[in-house]
Amino acid sequence: MVELNGTVPTEIKLTPSGTFRAKDGRPHGISGWSVTSLNSQSIIDSVASLRDQVLIDYEHQTLYSRENGKPSPAAGWFKNIEYRENDGLYATDVEWTEAAKSAIQDKEYRYISPVLTFDKTTGEVTSILMAALVNYPALDGLNDLAAAHFNFNTTKENPMNKELLALLGLSMDADDGAVLSAVKALQTKQATQVEQVTALSAEIVALKDKAPDSAKYVPVAVVTELQTQLAALSTGIEDGKIEKLIASNLTKLPTESLQKWAATQSLESLSAYLENAPEVSALGAMQSGGKTPDAQDENGLTADEVAVCAATGISVEDFKKSKGEK
Repeated sequence: MVELNGTVPTEIKLTPSGTFRAKDGRPHGISGWSVTSLNSQSIIDSVASLRDQVLIDYEHQTLYSRENGKPSPAAGWFKNIEYRENDGLYATDVEWTEAAKSAIQDKEYRYISPVLTFDKTTGEVTSILMAALVNYPALDGLNDLAAAHFNFNTTKENPMNKELLALLGLSMDADDGAVLSAVKALQTKQATQVEQVTALSAEIVALKDKAPDSAKYVPVAVVTELQTQLAALSTGIEDGKIEKLIASNLTKLPTESLQKWAATQSLESLSAYLENAPEVSALGAMQSGGKTPDAQDENGLTADEVAVCAATGISVEDFKKSKGEK
């Protein structure tokens, strides 16, 4: 079962990691108390060696009961502690009394204050003797016990717990702190994504409202017109080259019909033909005044045309097709 409110933490932060001091300036004469990965194991071992559980009382009354004669009721107990890198020492199995639970939920008590022993030369903490519920702790920045907590009941199988932890990318034994950190990370990520989408939307709107730069962009109609003009220019250039090619190869294109046929070819195909076509110089003597005689044979070809077919190797059918005849 997952509860968001009305619970108290079963894990509490006892000390920060690194070097720290109390609000009133303690410890005096040294740089501060120290809890690191180097000395944390000796602290854990000292607590584990105790047969009794470690007491949590109210306002450190246990330390003053002999002096003021007042009772010192327990608020809770714990036995196991662990060190979390770059975070601090935690009691991980806190059992609260019903009165303490009620006081925390009602925000009558909100903070924890540890009683520790330490090396007076180095400041290294050596053990945790007890702790107390207080409203003005000596150490700043420990847990706010009255804040809402996730309470995962690990004694009962609950698919929702497992599914939630899996979605958050956490192990099945994740504690309240890990769950809260994962949720905060998701909130931060979501806020970042919203900012990115908002910025992108603003850029799109700005682009829609901004007129195109005429120095960089040309209207489609202008491009189309230029393409048409370029195509016409290219065709004119090619036609001119074909005319020059025919004029310079009259001995390979000796008749008017062959010249008309050549004019219908592309520059590439005509050049390929002329490369292998034989010259027919003698055909000029068969012409009269530069004109082909009108006499035709049984295929409907003049003598000049027959000679062209013979000289070039073009079949009668292909030659007639080149003339537009069937």
